[in-house]
Amino acid sequence: MTPDLTSSPRHRRRRDRRLVALGAAAAMTAATALAGVLLATTEASAGTLTGSFYRDPTSAVNQWLAANPNDSRASLISQRIGSQPQARWFASYNQSTIQSQVTSYVNAANSVNQIPVLVPYMLPNRDCGGASAGGAPNISAYRTWIDSFAAGLGTRTAVIILEPDSLALQTCLSSTEKADRNSAISYAVTKFKQVNPSAKVYLDAGHSAWNSAADTASRLQAAGVANAAGFYSNASNFRWTADEVNFGRNVLNALGNSNLHQVIDTARNGKGALGSEWCDPAGRGTGQAPTTATNEATVDAFVWIKPPGEADGCAAAAGQFVPDLAYSLAQNGIVTSPPPSPSTVPSPSVSPSRPPSPSASPSAPPSPSASPSTPPSPSPSQGTGSCSVSYRVDSQWNNGFVASVVITNRGPALSSWTLTWTYAGNQAVTNAWNATVTASGANVTARNVAHNGSIGTGGTASFGFQATYSGTNTNPTVFKLNNVTCS
Repeated sequence: MTPDLTSSPRHRRRRDRRLVALGAAAAMTAATALAGVLLATTEASAGTLTGSFYRDPTSAVNQWLAANPNDSRASLISQRIGSQPQARWFASYNQSTIQSQVTSYVNAANSVNQIPVLVPYMLPNRDCGGASAGGAPNISAYRTWIDSFAAGLGTRTAVIILEPDSLALQTCLSSTEKADRNSAISYAVTKFKQVNPSAKVYLDAGHSAWNSAADTASRLQAAGVANAAGFYSNASNFRWTADEVNFGRNVLNALGNSNLHQVIDTARNGKGALGSEWCDPAGRGTGQAPTTATNEATVDAFVWIKPPGEADGCAAAAGQFVPDLAYSLAQNGIVTSPPPSPSTVPSPSVSPSRPPSPSASPSAPPSPSASPSTPPSPSPSQGTGSCSVSYRVDSQWNNGFVASVVITNRGPALSSWTLTWTYAGNQAVTNAWNATVTASGANVTARNVAHNGSIGTGGTASFGFQATYSGTNTNPTVFKLNNVTCS
């Protein structure tokens, strides 16, 4: 996706924030593969969209390429990522400038006869107050912002990916707040179509390993999907395209509306997901190129909602363009996907989607809240015996933070591990990846998940988590690995 470099946060994540245990995902069974990578074409072979998508020369990746033409990674990144169209995120509250920003982007796409893909990301209490917290101050302000956004859309075809995670992630909302959110989303759909009847608006459907198809359909109906073009799935995630197609069919069957279609984010799903990991998992690859030629009657387009190379918050601050991430995705990119997994109802998984950072340059850190604070510096615990632990706060805002932990085993090889520590304050873990994290008061326990339990002598294991706090966020200093003090 092409983030709005003046107005887009990117932290992206969707799930029950009370659920902190992440199990390894079931292994996928592959039989036949989908067709090879589909390049953007000028004529659709399926769905209701026709045309090619807009490639923004000012995207984060293209800014980096322009500034680093002699970098050894630049050629491959340019060929496989910089050359592809990505969505533009609008995620910083900017009532006075949003119309002109949308107009500028849409006009640039229209000038080359291409379709702009826009991501409005401004609902109040977005991300349930997590690392991508922010948005409009209230529903009334949001509607005014939507009015201005709509005024910039023009009259030609535009694809609108409306409010990522707004429907899949609602665990923090009361029944009244859910009703208000649904009303606001429905209002946005109506306003966009009223101003530009050629606009194609798609609502949030999570992904195939999150909420069930029936539950997703119910949420979509409540938000007014009947007036939209359909829904999108896999935003900022890694699920196989074929699984998303299968999931989408089930959602469409539950909706019972033949006028609706699906859009799928294929930016980073070339090798599928790594279990339940969503935060910069290793070994992933770019997926099918954005196109309207999907060869699927129910799928309008494959699009790149999440810009490959922009961090999820573990490899770097969320939304920051990281050349090594982009290069790895480009190296690992493949052109086929396995067939859908068995058509059982997927169990919810904690797999948030991550929006781009509202930075003015590709390397600027995000501003996840109106009043961010400087995160504490890394707090390594140098083990004098059999282990050492590095605890680092990657990003922090006024009432929450994201941290990463690296365990180094200096003793005998381990087949499983349990790490414990105690906070001095009121920190509370709300979500974790690559570990199962529980807490009893200030005492925190992290246990390995299925894929990272073995740590050889001199080896490492890492995990991350998101947490809340108030007052002072002091790093813990004493860690125990399997009941042995690391420092």
